[in-house]
Amino acid sequence: MDERTTEFIDTFQTFLRDMLNERPSGTDRLTPFGEFVEEFLGASVRELPVISHSVAAHRLVDADVALADLAAESHAEPHGITGGQQRDHNQLAELISNPYVRFAPGPVEYISIPDGPESTRRVMAFGFYALVFEGHPIVVLQRRARPDHGVNVASLEVITPSPDAATAFLAEFGERMLRLSVLRGQVLSFSGNEYGQLGAGATFLPRPTVVADDVILPPGVLESVVRHVVGIGDHRDRLVAAGQHLKRGVLLYGPPGTGKTLTVRHLLALTPGTTAVLLTGSSIQFVTQAAELARAMQPAIVVLEDVDLVAAERGMHGSPDPLLFSILDALDGLDGDADVTFLLTTNRVDVLERALAERPGRIDLAVEVPLPDDESRRRLFARYASGLPLSAPALDAAADRSPGTTGSFAKELVRRAVLSAAEQGREVTDADLASSLDSLLDSGAQLARNLLGGGQSDEEATSVSTTFGSFAPSVVVTRHNLT
Repeated sequence: MDERTTEFIDTFQTFLRDMLNERPSGTDRLTPFGEFVEEFLGASVRELPVISHSVAAHRLVDADVALADLAAESHAEPHGITGGQQRDHNQLAELISNPYVRFAPGPVEYISIPDGPESTRRVMAFGFYALVFEGHPIVVLQRRARPDHGVNVASLEVITPSPDAATAFLAEFGERMLRLSVLRGQVLSFSGNEYGQLGAGATFLPRPTVVADDVILPPGVLESVVRHVVGIGDHRDRLVAAGQHLKRGVLLYGPPGTGKTLTVRHLLALTPGTTAVLLTGSSIQFVTQAAELARAMQPAIVVLEDVDLVAAERGMHGSPDPLLFSILDALDGLDGDADVTFLLTTNRVDVLERALAERPGRIDLAVEVPLPDDESRRRLFARYASGLPLSAPALDAAADRSPGTTGSFAKELVRRAVLSAAEQGREVTDADLASSLDSLLDSGAQLARNLLGGGQSDEEATSVSTTFGSFAPSVVVTRHNLT
């Protein structure tokens, strides 16, 4: 780089610094948007405080519903603000008075967000209302979360000449968010975003329709779980009047494929109107948000599937997973009269953190969901073959040849038999069923059997029950022997 080029760059950098540091003329002059706000409020806005109120990303639809409901009382219409992406980087006070950008009223920015399993709502992503609340003029700016800008929460910004009116408005806004919530009574899951995991977004799920006959378990297993989860809620008033707690924790444990998830789906089908949050895999990190939502939307159920993946015994793999402490805090953080159920499932009860299972108030019912016995396997094979031209003796024989297997094994066996017949252009027969079973039971198919819940020996299944049986008696354990 020659001397003249270096001199030019130095001169240009000096020029840019001077331009950035120079205070433009008219700095105190309001923007067109600021002039609109000042005229509506009937007071000088330069010294008025702006109150900011954060809204969780998954509650933006609720905020939009509540704000629109409040605005409708004074027939206020939504307005937007010009300025493109510049406005996203400026707070309300900077939109009102800004020396660089002349923000002005303009079109509202909307986004479409689900408000149910099969419906969406047009939500104000960036816009404001000029409304009257209890006789006081208020301007409220609503903006969505912008995780691409490092902002993981939505927000409301309020400006009004009366601080008391702002406080009362936000209190009423919070009450209506709760009362008009689109999340109440829904089945939800949480997920993060590509910009980080701090902002939990809610996904609506259809409520399952699993009936009791679909859940094939030994006698008494399903009934004990239903009584604890559903029965307590049915008698909440009498229990509270008698000073008894409603909060409960239920642990379903047993080998993979035995019906734990199906049991959860049946419980959700039995509790229409109950808000349910399902957390599995990486979404378990949102257990704190789920507990907060459950507290607000009770009666509620929080489901933590495969909890052993994060709630392992402290010290087993070095430092404990921080999520373990989040789960324990969530279980401890609810009041006793909160009508909230924590429903946990695990395939590895032997590695669970002892504090999770031992302390009363965290888990007060633990139920083993064991491998199917002979009769249960026959029922499972018959269920998955329903409507097919397979004889009952052939199905019973296949079930008897498959000890130690689960419903997943039966389902895959029937599918393979049907596929084999379809490849030959005919209906499935008992011979197809027997041939498919021979293939699955072949010594070379051990991995497939393991994946389908058919690879656990009786000794391995027994070891799980024995380990859990050593826990302190503060946990009510329901165990059902199959032999």
